[in-house]
Amino acid sequence: MRLIPSSVLLMLSAVAATGVSAQRAHNSNAPIDFGADHIELQDKANRAVLSGGVSVKQADMTLNSARMTVAYTGEVVGGNPQVSRLDASGGVTVRRPDQTAKSQYAIYDLNRRVITMLGAVTLTQGGNTVNGGRLTMNLDTGRAVIDGSSVRGSGGATASGGTVTQTGGRVTGTFSVPKRN
Repeated sequence: MRLIPSSVLLMLSAVAATGVSAQRAHNSNAPIDFGADHIELQDKANRAVLSGGVSVKQADMTLNSARMTVAYTGEVVGGNPQVSRLDASGGVTVRRPDQTAKSQYAIYDLNRRVITMLGAVTLTQGGNTVNGGRLTMNLDTGRAVIDGSSVRGSGGATASGGTVTQTGGRVTGTFSVPKRN
């Protein structure tokens, strides 16, 4: 594992900042609205499978993909099942204010309030772009970490709909430079 200089981590934090402030947290307690061409409920397995133009919105964040598995706890509060995890695959895009992340797969762990994106990840904010194999976004802190590979060491990481087996790589990107006189 390569160590990343603190100056690069500070720039990545700036890229990962949501809105105006890096400390701005996402409201992960907000209801989750969804839309899809098809939904299959698998009540005995406590999950639903959405497919075809899947769109999920929570507060100011939108997640789009071709397919998504929604896991719920089995607990019902106010007539609604309690969602614990979303596994998305196929052209995944996560949009937050002033920030867009794209990948092949994504896992949103609602209990931990963390989104992990895998495979050909691109994170953009303003004129800044960072590319890598895996992106981990902490929705409480606004901190994002990008790794050059989608897994540590050898092997693969499984996500809904496939396996990502990239084992090497670098984080690359472009940072905008302020105009100077």
